[in-house]
Amino acid sequence: MTIQSWLKFIYLGVVWGATFLWIKIGLEELTPITFTALRLSVALTGLLILLLITRPRLPRLANGWDFLVLGVFNIALPFLLITWSEQHVTSGMAAILNSTAPLFTMLLAQIFVQDDRITLPKVLGLLAGFSGVVVLVSDELGAAMTGERWGQLGVLAASLSYAVAIIFARRRTFDLAPVVQALGQNFFANLTVWGLAIGLEGSLTLPRLPMTWLAILWLGIMATCIGTVLYYGLLKEVGPTRTTLVTYLFPLVGVILGVVFLQETLDWRVLLGGGLIISGVAIVNSRIHLRRIPTEAGQNE
Repeated sequence: MTIQSWLKFIYLGVVWGATFLWIKIGLEELTPITFTALRLSVALTGLLILLLITRPRLPRLANGWDFLVLGVFNIALPFLLITWSEQHVTSGMAAILNSTAPLFTMLLAQIFVQDDRITLPKVLGLLAGFSGVVVLVSDELGAAMTGERWGQLGVLAASLSYAVAIIFARRRTFDLAPVVQALGQNFFANLTVWGLAIGLEGSLTLPRLPMTWLAILWLGIMATCIGTVLYYGLLKEVGPTRTTLVTYLFPLVGVILGVVFLQETLDWRVLLGGGLIISGVAIVNSRIHLRRIPTEAGQNE
């Protein structure tokens, strides 16, 4: 990866890793649907401004169906699932479960993306990263499994939705500018979520607390607007499997935020788990070239 790609990767890991905390803050005052709708409206405004500044090549009308699919599977569905799930699971657990997205992406990429085939470094890196996630919060896993299963399943379903979306985007909208990709799907995500908000909740309830507005602005501008543009730029540069590896940084960022701002204990799990996560990212992005792993038993290169 180039230095520019690494900067995008780090930005996404830090900013998106903090989203689970901001969602928890927003849910103190708003319902999941209303909170998600307001977040998407802020993001859409920011993307329209970016479009006017950059003036990229606009898509054909036929791309509308592609943006509809991405708006549902890459934004509306996973955003709502994660936000709803955080009513039942901790923000740290949500970050952990969301880091399974690269596993889903790696499996789907073998079927739908010809130039992103599985290799031994990718397998080793993914296993190292996932092991780090497990170690990082191994003290929480047992307790969470006893009661909050629906919330866990909701985040896992969101991770699968993200994997489907990134493979679809790589195949159908790869030639478009990142800001166009982000704006097109965000438009349809707004229609979807606002339709649900009006249909299921009726009147709109605006937040009164400053922290709730700060959460909406952070998630709308930093995470959804700027983050999605950088995400699609990174997808063009390094492919879907490496791009979704950014989710492995989410638990690490969550732990660091807890240590710095909440005075949480820094124990061996943080050191070992963080090391495994960073090692996994480094292995998958290494320049080592090995033979591809056969996708079928007995298959030859």
